[in-house]
Amino acid sequence: MSKEILIHVAEGERRVAVLVDGKLDDFYIELDRHQSMMGNIYKGRVESILPSINGAFVNIGQEKNGFLYLTDADNPFLGDIEKIEDEPSMGQKLLNVFLPKPASTAPPPLPKAGPVQARAQAKKPANELPLKKDQEILVQVVKDPFGTKGARLTTHISLAGRFVVYMPLDRHHGISKKIDKPQERLRLRGILKSFNFVKGGGFIVRTASIDIGEREIIRDAKFLTAMWDKIRNLAKQKQPPALVFKEYDLIWKVVRDLLKDEVEKLMIDSQEEYVKLRKFAEASAGKEMVAKIHYHHGPQAIFDANGIARELEKIYESKVYLKSGAYVVIEPTEGLIVVDVNSGRFKTKGTPEEAAFAVNMEAAPEIARQLRLRDLGGIIVIDFIDMNREEHKRKVLGALRDALAKDHAKTEVNRISQLGLVEMTRARTGKTIESLKFHACPYCEGRGKVKID
Repeated sequence: MSKEILIHVAEGERRVAVLVDGKLDDFYIELDRHQSMMGNIYKGRVESILPSINGAFVNIGQEKNGFLYLTDADNPFLGDIEKIEDEPSMGQKLLNVFLPKPASTAPPPLPKAGPVQARAQAKKPANELPLKKDQEILVQVVKDPFGTKGARLTTHISLAGRFVVYMPLDRHHGISKKIDKPQERLRLRGILKSFNFVKGGGFIVRTASIDIGEREIIRDAKFLTAMWDKIRNLAKQKQPPALVFKEYDLIWKVVRDLLKDEVEKLMIDSQEEYVKLRKFAEASAGKEMVAKIHYHHGPQAIFDANGIARELEKIYESKVYLKSGAYVVIEPTEGLIVVDVNSGRFKTKGTPEEAAFAVNMEAAPEIARQLRLRDLGGIIVIDFIDMNREEHKRKVLGALRDALAKDHAKTEVNRISQLGLVEMTRARTGKTIESLKFHACPYCEGRGKVKID
């Protein structure tokens, strides 16, 4: 399997295409006129609390207040951060139990309660809210504003590096579930135990850490902890609402998340960004990755030269044709995404059951690919061609799930119903690719039809 990354840089926009064996497999776009807030950290102020919807609205200095679930507001606030970091780790607590320090002759001081202990000692009423109006709070954006809704927020702050994710306010260590080899998981756990330079917080080891040396992983972790120190200090100085950390742009994310060992080549068509990209890669990924980065200088446009310009245009069309002559119709509605599979010009000498199975098996991976390329999210209903045999239904569903396994967004898939429908969800974090490039026609009001009389 060959994997390539193509980056097109134009005035006001950047587009990234990922090719697998020459075929478009993933696509990202970033526009200056629509800056994503995903990953940004703000020092905000609680504007209002609505227990009826289990949420609070937080002023983060944007047009619309952000929304924070009350159940997601269990992390410490600005005044408690130092207390959390000064608390001994779980390992230190165990050592203190079995190897207590010698008793002092001085009168023992009153025990200092940490934030969690303080809450327990106070024993406030069960219906006490975790937030108060006008309270200052540090939050991170986990979902961009959508429609009439503001950004979705969390107090569970996380900073993603190339090999690890640092959670400064959550005491938890973990390893990606996609790392399934026991020996490798054991090695990575050993590296985690060597993180004695961290005051507090937890780490999640990313899939990209497989076979990566201890020095590189530790370097990544130290970079993130230094970043958190800057964020925390800036948060102390700023008055809410204020931005205290802005997530890196698309090109930096390419180095962090996409430039891996399996990538054979990365091409970019901007000389200025090419130089920056090489510096990013050398600092965060190593010199061996820098050798994979190349500058595309024409004469053809980068997407035309690689034969994917037409493929990119197709992601805005409702019909997607398959090699067999069958096709898939994708129609986003206000509440959900509807996907319909049609046999079209598909012909076979087999039975209708065999024909339906063949078309559905071809459509399943293409549907997963289109959802990824278009970045469609929310509730999705897929209408496969009716099949009678349970074995065929299981295989089609398995093909769909296998194709969705490589998706960067979280997905959940239900069984095929008696009507041949599959209900699934795909996490929505921002605007769809189509909504970034198009807006509804003011004449037909988005109907896309011409009135006869």
